[in-house]
Amino acid sequence: MTEDSAHRLSDADRQALFAHVSRRRTSEPKPAPAKVVAAPEGATDFTTLPGYKELQTQATFAQMIGLKSPFFRVHEHRAGHETLIGNRVLANFSSYDYLGLNGHPEVQGAAKAAIDRYGTSASASRLVAGERPVHRELEAALAGLYGVEAAVVMVSGHATNVGVIGALMGPKDLIVHDELSHNSIVLGAQLSGAQRRSFPHNDLDALEKLLAAGRRQYHRVLIIVEGLYSMDGDWPDLARVVDIKSRYGAWLMLDEAHSLGVLGRRGFGLVEQTGVDPKAVDITMGTLSKTLSGAGGYIAGSAALVEYIKTSVGAFVFSVGLAPPVAAASHAALDVMMREPDRVERLRRNGKRFLAAVRSHGLDAGPSEGSAITPVIVGESLKAAMLSDKLGDRGFNVMPILHPAVPERLARLRFFITSQHTDEQIDEAARATAEEIGGLVGTADVMQSFAKGLA
Repeated sequence: MTEDSAHRLSDADRQALFAHVSRRRTSEPKPAPAKVVAAPEGATDFTTLPGYKELQTQATFAQMIGLKSPFFRVHEHRAGHETLIGNRVLANFSSYDYLGLNGHPEVQGAAKAAIDRYGTSASASRLVAGERPVHRELEAALAGLYGVEAAVVMVSGHATNVGVIGALMGPKDLIVHDELSHNSIVLGAQLSGAQRRSFPHNDLDALEKLLAAGRRQYHRVLIIVEGLYSMDGDWPDLARVVDIKSRYGAWLMLDEAHSLGVLGRRGFGLVEQTGVDPKAVDITMGTLSKTLSGAGGYIAGSAALVEYIKTSVGAFVFSVGLAPPVAAASHAALDVMMREPDRVERLRRNGKRFLAAVRSHGLDAGPSEGSAITPVIVGESLKAAMLSDKLGDRGFNVMPILHPAVPERLARLRFFITSQHTDEQIDEAARATAEEIGGLVGTADVMQSFAKGLA
C-alpha cells in the first residue's frame, strides 16, 4: 500500500486497519517486570549518614540553652579586621586577609579590568580550551617569588593538594606527613594508594626514625610539612627537614598556605623565615585565598614537575581554569605585598602583641609563635562555643574550633591577626576573652553534663 492509496481509504477501512494493528500490539508478549532489590533499612535516608544524629542533637541542645550557632554567619560587607554582622560592626579575628589586601584599590582595579577584557570565567579547562595572559603572568610571578623554574595555579587550594599528591605517588611509594596536616593532604595521600605514615607534630626525631626503619621498602618517598600550622600557629625546623629528605632520598612538599605574607622579612614564607634555599624544597604549595585575596591554589617547583601537573593531574586537566578576575586580583595583591613590606612588619608586631596579651592573662595559647595565628585553648567544645558567643555579644567575631576538628580536650578559639588590627582591638580582645572564660567556669561544666545526658 502506497502513501497515496492510504489517504484514499474510507473512514470505515481506516478504523478497521487501526483495530487490526492494535490487536497485534496487545497480543505481543509483555516484557517481564523489572526486578526490585530491597535496600538495607535506611540506605536511602540521608539522615542516617554518620554524624547526622549527633549534629541534630547538638543543634537541639544549643537551641534549648539559647546558644547561637557560630557557623555560616552572614557578613554584610568586606570582612577584614572589622566586619558587619547583623547590622553590628565587630572586630574580626576570623579572617585570612593577613595583609589587608582584600579590597585594596589596586587589587579591585585589576579584577575589574580583567572582567572588562575576559569576562568572569575561563569557561573551560585551560588544557583543551586555552588560557589567558593573566594566568601566565600570575604563574611567572609566583615562580619568581620562590626562585624556581615554574608554577601552576588551580581553582581550589584543597583540590591542589588532593590532586597533586594523588597523582605523584602510587602503591609502591610512601607518604610521611605531620599528624596535624590539613585534610587535603590526608585525602591526597589516600587517593594516591601509597602507604601513609604520620609523625607526632613537629617531632623530626620521630620522622627520621620512621624513615630509617622503612625507607628501603619503597620506591618514592614524599615528606609533607606545613609552613604555618593553622590550628596552632607554629612551624617546623625546615632546615632539618631538608637535611632529612636529602639523606633519605625523598621529595619534600611544603604547604605554605598560611605562611605566605606572614613569615619572613618580606612575607615570602617559611623558606625566607628559616633562610632555606627555595630550590631545596621539591614541591611548594600555596593558596590564593589568604594573603593574595583570591581563591585557588598553586604549585611552584621545577619545570618538569609543573609540566607533569598540567597534563596529568585531574584537578587541573579536567577542571575549569582559574577565573581571570581572580588571577588578576591575586597577581596585584602579590605586587603590593612585595612593594610594601611594612604590611608584613605590622602583622608581625600585631601577632606578637596579641600572643603576649593572651599569655599575660594566663590563657593557654599552645605552641603559637605569635605570627598571624594564635589559639586560646579552653578544653571542651561546648565551652569554646559558649565563649565565642559571649565574645560576639561584646563585639568580637572569633570562631571556635570544636571536636572532631581537634581532640575534645583541645577545643579552642582560633584568633587570626591581620596587619590592620589596632592595638586597642588586640588588647581588648585578649582582656574580654580572659573575663568571659572566668565567667564560664562551672556553668560550662554543668551544661556539658546535660548535653551528654541528651546524647
